[in-house]
Amino acid sequence: MLQSYLKIAWRNLLRRKLYAFLNIVGLAVGITFTLLIGSYVWGEFQVNRQLRNADRQCLVQSRWKQENMGMDITTLAPLGPALKAAYPNLVADFYRFYGISATVSKGNNHFRESIQIGDSTLLPMYGFKLLQGNPRTALAGPNSIVITAAKALNYFGRTDVLNQSLTVETTGAGKQEFLVTGVLQPLPDNSVSHLLAESNEIFMPVSSVRYFGGEASMQTWLNQYIVSYVELQPGVTPKDLEKPLAQLIRTNTPAETQKNLTAYVTPLTDFYLQSNNGLVRKMIITLASVALFILLMAVVNFINMSMGNSSSRLREIGVRKALGGLRRQLTAQFLTEAFVLTAIATVLSIGLYVVFRPLFNEVVGKSIPTLINLPWQYSWLLVGLVLIVGGLAGGYPALYLSAYSSVDSLKGKERSAREGILFRRSLVTVQFAIAVFVFVGAVIVSRQIAYFFDTDLGFKKEAVLTVSSLPRNWSKEGVARMEAARNQFARLPGIRSASLSYEIPNGNVGNSGNLYPQGRDSTQAVSVDIMTTDENYAETYGIPLKSGRYFHYERGGYDSTSVVLNEAAVKALGYRTTDAAIGQSVRFQNFPRTYRVRGVVQNFHVGTMHKAIQPIAIGQIQALPIYRFFSFRLAPGNTQQTIEGIERKWRELFPDAPFDYAFIDQTLEKLYRTELQLEKAAYVATGLALLIVLLGVIGLVSLSVARRTKEVGIRKVLGASVPNIVTLFLKEYVWVMGIANLVAWPLAYWFISDWLADYAYHTQISWQPFVQVGFLLALLTSVVVSLQVLKAALVNPVKSIRSE
Repeated sequence: MLQSYLKIAWRNLLRRKLYAFLNIVGLAVGITFTLLIGSYVWGEFQVNRQLRNADRQCLVQSRWKQENMGMDITTLAPLGPALKAAYPNLVADFYRFYGISATVSKGNNHFRESIQIGDSTLLPMYGFKLLQGNPRTALAGPNSIVITAAKALNYFGRTDVLNQSLTVETTGAGKQEFLVTGVLQPLPDNSVSHLLAESNEIFMPVSSVRYFGGEASMQTWLNQYIVSYVELQPGVTPKDLEKPLAQLIRTNTPAETQKNLTAYVTPLTDFYLQSNNGLVRKMIITLASVALFILLMAVVNFINMSMGNSSSRLREIGVRKALGGLRRQLTAQFLTEAFVLTAIATVLSIGLYVVFRPLFNEVVGKSIPTLINLPWQYSWLLVGLVLIVGGLAGGYPALYLSAYSSVDSLKGKERSAREGILFRRSLVTVQFAIAVFVFVGAVIVSRQIAYFFDTDLGFKKEAVLTVSSLPRNWSKEGVARMEAARNQFARLPGIRSASLSYEIPNGNVGNSGNLYPQGRDSTQAVSVDIMTTDENYAETYGIPLKSGRYFHYERGGYDSTSVVLNEAAVKALGYRTTDAAIGQSVRFQNFPRTYRVRGVVQNFHVGTMHKAIQPIAIGQIQALPIYRFFSFRLAPGNTQQTIEGIERKWRELFPDAPFDYAFIDQTLEKLYRTELQLEKAAYVATGLALLIVLLGVIGLVSLSVARRTKEVGIRKVLGASVPNIVTLFLKEYVWVMGIANLVAWPLAYWFISDWLADYAYHTQISWQPFVQVGFLLALLTSVVVSLQVLKAALVNPVKSIRSE
């Protein structure tokens, strides 16, 4: 019986090649996108799950009442070891790291690297596999260093490098030799080595922190900028650590910290999905929803074309029933046809998966697995997809067509002139509504991203080049050397201004403090972000001054007590105007020195637009000798020649340091990487949705034209023109489009409003995107319908009337 069903199904597909082709293409597109999204989602859920005891690994996080008092992914330096020591029944192990950036060298190979200086528990705690070395001792000795196989190839050209040495330029002790005690296999995606934007592939023991001036910082409860992890004992939940964490904070920290800080632990399996303001989880949900919508649209196409094609199957149904065929046999026949068609589309989608996987990698910004690298259970997803999609696509048409009576079927008599038209139009309306929803979402996401880059950020981001690979000697002598180098760079042709600073506007202002006017209650201090720059910073970045001057820029002498505020800090400190703040004395909580406000700058963004601009206090690099960046404002024209001139001077001044540079525009793009990926994905989804909608329209209109050929001929005989006939068919889609827009617009507005609410600064939702999308979709539909109808409308009416 099954063989007979398959044979008949194959014959019917060959007999109706156009509709089979349209259905197969639509289903293949939907299934391919679903497979790609499924692989992406599976990969996202695998992050951190390959760690040893993954279900018990947690990140210790901080929740501050005043947000800029600290970071949410860091906590107090001694908290991890204190938990292990005080509550061994709850905490099995801990790992902390101090993140630094340093120049690492071997011979003539010099690279700027992001390095973790952390506890020796790293390797045994997470089960990172070594190609060489002992995981329990690799990070136990002084001046040891563990690198990945990729880094070994960079520096040595091979991976067999145990006991070889690397030179690391430190901020406190100059160049130091480190012995390679371990070579790591490629690390899986995880939130330990890949926690920050720059992933870590070089690890040093916690004793090495002394070379970077941070030895005491790993012991003090006043340092809130250490990343800490804990491994829970079996059966312990994150909630079980709430009271122990609160008790340790009450016991060891000053009142101000106790008042503002709540520490908590987040399982690493959850942390990744919640990271980046929840954008990872939202990306997954959005893409998964869109994949289901597109697959649903392909299923709707199948149902619509099967229903519209029913008249051509009536005599077949009647004959089979007259010969004793049962309804369930007819139902099985039509379902078999649906499953055959779905299976062909699924096989085609496997090929399309291979073809479009590289393109999809670019869209989501990461590599998704090949089909052979997916778990074997994934094959069952394909089988389930065939059964579910085939059942959904063929179920209703099969039950509907098999219900015809034998007499009506043999006569070729349909139940009504407009058989099932309401149901079919409802399905088409759903398709159009989904397409409008996705398209409007893509347009507004694109507008928000344009808003990021077009909005005045409070500084001029154009033509600013930054160099991050400076040799770091954080002393007064080191700062003096860098200032001398800055001045030499500033004299090069094509450079308008040069600055030396610890921060640039890249979203990474890691220092904060509590500031208050001298003479007032220090407990009412205002939390401020602290930046450290030279006197040329405002000029280089084009940050407008509201009052005073930017330290001693172009006049006067260096004053170690000078501080510059932004407008938000002036307001938070209670000064009525920016002029009123000039000359006022301010102090930082728990710090003896008094500072004088020298200038006030306009508010400017140093991070993303997710958060409102925070109060900022800017100190001088001569007073606090730390630096990380040169910034150069370039003159327009001959940019490449200017960069080449900077690089030549760099090689002359710093022959042992790499020349790593980037434009601020490129840096800002990294801040909005997830949003840019979402924009690409939204436009891909829009394209696929439109493709499926238009395929469906082509199929339905061609069926409608075929069934109404005689009507077209009669109307022409009675005097109807070609435009009249085209308009007749177009009218059927006017109401469909109108209702689809009425349904999609409120849903899109609600969804986009919720998404934009995550940004302190965002574009306004206007009516234009909705109208533009509705008009464009109506235009595309009209063109497709018109081209289909035009062919029938131009046929000789005599032939049309005789066609049936």
